[in-house]
Amino acid sequence: MSACVPTRTAHSTRSTRTERNHQPHSPPPPPHRRFRIAGADVSASIAVFLIALPLSLGIALATGAPLQAGLVAAAVGGIVAGWIGGSPLQVSGPAAGLTVVTADLIHRYGWRTTCAITVLAGLVQLGLGCLRVARTALAVSPAIVHGMLAGIGVTIAVAQLHVVLGGSPQSSVLDNLRALPAQFARLQPAAVAVSVLTLALLLLWPRIPGRVGRLLHKVPAALVAVTGATATAALAGLTVPKVDLPSWSSHALAGLPEGPVLGIVAAVLTTTLVCSVQSLLGAVAVDKLIASSPSLLSSRSTRVGRSDLDRELLGQGAANIVSGALGGLPVAGVAVRSSANVQAGAVSRNSTMLHGVLVVVAALLMVPILDLIPLASLAALVMAVGIQMVSLHHIRTVTRHREVLVYAVTTLGVVLLGVLEGVTLGIAVAVAVALHRLARTRITHHEKEGVHHVHVRGQLTFLAVPRLSRILHLMPQGSYVVVELDGSFMDHAAYESLQDWQKSHTARGGSVELTGRRHGTGPDTGVDLEARIGAGTGPGAGIGSRAEGGEPTAPRGLAPVPAGDTPIADCRCRPWTPWRNHQCEVPRETTATATSRTARTSGTPGTTSKADSAHSPDSEETPDTTPRKDQRKETRKETTEPTEPTEHARHTENAGRAAHTEHAEHTEPSGHQLVRGISAFQRNTAPLVRGELARLAREGQRPTQLFLTCADSRLVTSMITSSGPGDLFVVRNVGNLVPPPGGESGDDSVAAAIEYAVDVLKVRSITVCGHSGCGAMQALFNSEPGGPRTPLKRWLRHGLPSLERMADDSRPWARLAGRTPADAVEQLCLTNVVQQLEHLRAHESVAGALRAGALELHGLYFHVGEAQAYLLTGESGGELFDHVGVADLTA
Repeated sequence: MSACVPTRTAHSTRSTRTERNHQPHSPPPPPHRRFRIAGADVSASIAVFLIALPLSLGIALATGAPLQAGLVAAAVGGIVAGWIGGSPLQVSGPAAGLTVVTADLIHRYGWRTTCAITVLAGLVQLGLGCLRVARTALAVSPAIVHGMLAGIGVTIAVAQLHVVLGGSPQSSVLDNLRALPAQFARLQPAAVAVSVLTLALLLLWPRIPGRVGRLLHKVPAALVAVTGATATAALAGLTVPKVDLPSWSSHALAGLPEGPVLGIVAAVLTTTLVCSVQSLLGAVAVDKLIASSPSLLSSRSTRVGRSDLDRELLGQGAANIVSGALGGLPVAGVAVRSSANVQAGAVSRNSTMLHGVLVVVAALLMVPILDLIPLASLAALVMAVGIQMVSLHHIRTVTRHREVLVYAVTTLGVVLLGVLEGVTLGIAVAVAVALHRLARTRITHHEKEGVHHVHVRGQLTFLAVPRLSRILHLMPQGSYVVVELDGSFMDHAAYESLQDWQKSHTARGGSVELTGRRHGTGPDTGVDLEARIGAGTGPGAGIGSRAEGGEPTAPRGLAPVPAGDTPIADCRCRPWTPWRNHQCEVPRETTATATSRTARTSGTPGTTSKADSAHSPDSEETPDTTPRKDQRKETRKETTEPTEPTEHARHTENAGRAAHTEHAEHTEPSGHQLVRGISAFQRNTAPLVRGELARLAREGQRPTQLFLTCADSRLVTSMITSSGPGDLFVVRNVGNLVPPPGGESGDDSVAAAIEYAVDVLKVRSITVCGHSGCGAMQALFNSEPGGPRTPLKRWLRHGLPSLERMADDSRPWARLAGRTPADAVEQLCLTNVVQQLEHLRAHESVAGALRAGALELHGLYFHVGEAQAYLLTGESGGELFDHVGVADLTA
């Protein structure tokens, strides 16, 4: 049966009876759909429920609201937001980030008015969701968001410290800090003992080692901490304040808002802002968690799509309306519960909704058990959550991006003034910092070996034109000047100033060289501003841009540097730019001698050897030798005539030959090329990556992937995978082969790399990447038995199983999505990837990691001519290499 035809089971008796009853020639009745909940959703909902129950009570305690309000918010957040929201696996409920806001509202306006404010905030969220402005909230600087959460965390921790010590918190952070000495003087030993036990269990439970620890970690640490503290307090007979859930008949619902209109409006806006930003950022974080969960991505029936942020805002608004009306706390997406939901294996929104149902059941049937929980234990739990909101990782991130001032001002503003005031201050400082960076330009000048260097750091705007003109006009007449533009923006005034000075200086016998170091500005391009702007790049683009036809723009007004005076670092490479801009060009004067010498020794310039042509761009355009299914065993002996190439193939072939010929004409000695490239790296790229490489040198390598691919020069692994230093552990060999372990067929080099990557580096995935036009597969396909046993033939014996697999009629062929393989060699390239993955599974270290669930195997095929990656997906009936497109990168 074809792999494209889905198999179907026989109809049941019920469906057969239904088909008999419907009238002839009438459309068949729709299938009877039954509501089912996956087992993974049930187990995930239980895990989330066990986390949500103590946290909801603790947050309600921290805000000063009725404890039942936390349960109401948890239930409504799970059921309503889970049903309507656009992020299926995000769990909503009372969030720690809303604690300070809600506590302040209760202190100012009372509980019933706070519920009304929650309802109004939900209505505003509904309006924003209908206007589809959800992504606008993500425009807030991460430093402001992290600063806001850190300020809220500090406020929570300081307030709950009083409850941990057996007292009651004050209304503000400053009051709580001033009251701490007196609180320490009258601390309650029983409350402190319960709190310390809770914190100890919360801290040590996730760190239990070994197999027992892995089993125990399935029970949430928060539940263990609260349960252990409650049981200890009950068995020891400690006298501590405990949870007191009143009867639901006396539960207070929302009332009409009472208070000054401006104050109510500000409260609604503050609640809306905090709820919306936290929920939307949480939805984005859940998307990242889902993307890193292979069980979710590979599941066909329960595939989880990306979050719809506008729908998520509608769901959060509806949940806040219902929660406020029922007397619950404000609702927002909660990171702790959402991550637990994803990690527990949830596959749909049913887990979120079922967790809300479990909260309802607990609130109605478990009141006697909940009344045993000490308040000090809940306070310690919430205090730990508040401390965790001050993330050292966030602090390092904002420091690295030079936004620590925004972070600090926002944090202090939230702690000392309030959430809305702190966020407003943070936004103001962020805008001021952005304007300062835009307007701040440093211009320095120094002379070295007769060359005047003018270095412009920052954005070049009209504000910097007077200083730039003053320095440029100090350059001696007839001198050689290098102007290095280290920025990403140049306005019209700065462009005209530079252009006028350049023309004036060159007219008086001087030489000008414009270089750049970032955003595609390559060093020593020798191209003036007119060429830069005229090429359509605009301010801030690469100086050495190419014209429409792909040729470098000619340097107008700049005298070429003599061959003998050309510095060794005069490489036209642009560091850290797309690969298409990384074509090294050498001045013709420098390479003339080398080219003529090459022509004299090797014949006509532009000719290539057979070895070179095996990996040249032309090798992509191979004859059409696609074998039919019934001719597999004869394909290796057949020679088919090439078909007429398509227009696209002819264009690609001509372009490849032209590029190869042009490269041959500009070839210089390889030693010079090597030194030029290294010198360009030291001059341009090293300053940009030195900090990251220094960190890797200190911390050691921690790659997440072993990438095994061919030694073909056209495969740039970092370009294909968008990776950088420390990301990939790369093994390259001829034909991307993985020799099976053991005996004469083994290969210690590849096996050692695999063992080291899996057992020592603990990589999480191994990728075998084949590619089109592979010379090794071509040689393997055309090889004949006998002949001398050269090193290449001895190595290619590891690819013989791939040939046998392709010739085996009982096995389905590996396929490409959307088209058939171009020829038999491409079919062999695809089959080889599948076969080498089987060889990988035979290695002991790989097999053990696969059994433990700590490793994934991926197959990848890269078509060089199309610049298209195909990822192997195991489907029934065959192995399919599916496209990896732009949409997949953001999934």
